[in-house]
Amino acid sequence: MGKNLEPTDKGLLKEISDLEGMSKGAYNIRKNGKGIERKVTDNVEIVTKTDKPGIDIKVKENTKFELIHIPVIITESGLKDLVYNDFYIGKNAKVIIVAGCGIHNDHHQDSQHDGIHRFFLEEGAKVKYIEKHYGEGKGEGKRILNPVTEVYLKSGSSMEMESSQIKGVDSTIRETKGKLESNTNFVVSEKIMTHGKQFAKTIFDVALNGENASTHVVSRSVATDDSQQFFVSKIYGNDKCFAHSECDAIIKDQAKVTATPEITANSVEANLIHEAAIGKIAGEQLIKLMTLGLSEKEAEEEIINGFLR
Repeated sequence: MGKNLEPTDKGLLKEISDLEGMSKGAYNIRKNGKGIERKVTDNVEIVTKTDKPGIDIKVKENTKFELIHIPVIITESGLKDLVYNDFYIGKNAKVIIVAGCGIHNDHHQDSQHDGIHRFFLEEGAKVKYIEKHYGEGKGEGKRILNPVTEVYLKSGSSMEMESSQIKGVDSTIRETKGKLESNTNFVVSEKIMTHGKQFAKTIFDVALNGENASTHVVSRSVATDDSQQFFVSKIYGNDKCFAHSECDAIIKDQAKVTATPEITANSVEANLIHEAAIGKIAGEQLIKLMTLGLSEKEAEEEIINGFLR
């Protein structure tokens, strides 16, 4: 790996992906709208789509603990990249998938990546999905990322999703959709930080269609300066099921955060819970850290880092 990568590319990949882990499993690296490197294994097949941009990732049944990396990097200003990636996870397979996008923009035109990822898990399959977004560059052009994740869980399967926006993303709309059959579990952990005039919107929409289906969503965010964040959670309990949605946010300066819960019970046995907490950093937290010798700014950074950790 690395023959087609420039120093800037490697820097972006370091932020959004585990390079050492990438060499151990299957991977597909996409740069500026094109695939530049790929590796498959005996258990993981990666095929380029013929009808639209993107790839199909097929994992054999009973595959155990394989790593799959599908990072996207953009270094071309003015590029609008759209990709469709479909994951087909075989029965009783267990895999870790690392995705995400890094954008380097040193010029005045906007650079944008829209990624639509669909996951189809067969019975008993288990997936851990890690997605990181990152932006950098000195140009005035915006770095825009709009990921869509669709999850379809068959009986007895489960998926854990860790999503984080590290820094440098000017605008993002993040959509996560799920349809869960019986005895399934979908866990989502989201971390976002915005500053300046950045904008971030998260939309979570899941239907618990089977008996004993469950989901747990936790969103932690920090908004500073004049940035804005919106969190929308829609959960539909259509059978005996359990759901817990939690949004916690810290705001500073003139930032704004809005949390909109929507839970719908279409069964008397649906147990649905939503919690939201938005506020500034507690004064007693600052004082406690400042008595240990930290400046106010250092104390704030320590609290924020711990909150998003």
